[in-house]
Amino acid sequence: MAGRALVREYNALVAERILDVAARLFVEHGVAGVGMADVAKAAGCSRATLYRYFDGREALRTVYVHREARRVERELVAHAATIRDPEARVVESVLETLRRVRRDPALAAWFAPGDAGIASVLAQSSGVIESMVATFLGDPDAPGTIRRARWLLRVVLSMLATPGADEADERAMIEQFVVPVVVAPRDTRRKER
Repeated sequence: MAGRALVREYNALVAERILDVAARLFVEHGVAGVGMADVAKAAGCSRATLYRYFDGREALRTVYVHREARRVERELVAHAATIRDPEARVVESVLETLRRVRRDPALAAWFAPGDAGIASVLAQSSGVIESMVATFLGDPDAPGTIRRARWLLRVVLSMLATPGADEADERAMIEQFVVPVVVAPRDTRRKER
């Protein structure tokens, strides 16, 4: 039993190292410019070894995005917990998401002009990310919550790919257009279910 646990732990460490190498390459070459051969070479392993951990480039990208989304989510949950007003919580959480992604070169690389489409497709097809956003909004099992989560995810992705003039402009857009939909009145939420 202990031997299997050590193998699992070793495999997890190797996969994390590969993802860290991929992050550096995304910054240097853009997401679309990084192939499996590039990652294997930079990680100091063979392509066969790399494929033992990730089935292909899409799997590598997906695992990387999920890892980073979970990290950002943990940070945002702590930040949002300090905000009691539901409207302010949404505004500040969206703005903080934008700030964190833009400050991190490896995450910002996903929203560069040639790579934003990859990020959008991956994020919108990810049940993991959709579930994170739905949990933030409330009951993730409610159909209305899932729809609002999908919409909010699209808004955030759009703002990352095409930023507003400045943070004040983005704040105004979030307050005017996002809050009324995401923080739906209680009777509207009942009808959505």
